[in-house]
Amino acid sequence: MYEVGLSRSFVAWHLFPGMEGPEGELHSHEYRFDVVAARRALDERGMVCDLDVLTAALDKTVAVIENKDLELIRPPDAEAVTVEILARWAHSELSRLLEAEGVESLSVRAWESPVAFGGYSGPPAAS
Repeated sequence: MYEVGLSRSFVAWHLFPGMEGPEGELHSHEYRFDVVAARRALDERGMVCDLDVLTAALDKTVAVIENKDLELIRPPDAEAVTVEILARWAHSELSRLLEAEGVESLSVRAWESPVAFGGYSGPPAAS
């Protein structure tokens, strides 16, 4: 599979209800998304996906949550927005925005620190 990808850092807020200390209070993290788009064969331009299109999609996705409380995107059945849930949400948003690009696989990692992340991978329609 051929791959192309980007990273984007941003700040957002979250909390874990019922927990003590900083995690139980509204606090911020400097998050980072790492996004990788893949396909088996390059398109007629010799690309997996135009990096300008991928950049615009990632910028639009981040703009929804940047400097905001992640409660905004919390699924009804989740207690809090974990990095896994954040990655799944970003996968869904990016899938919609990249629909016309022919991407066959999309992976998103959501980092909440330099060493801790959650991820979600699959075909764009899987989100």
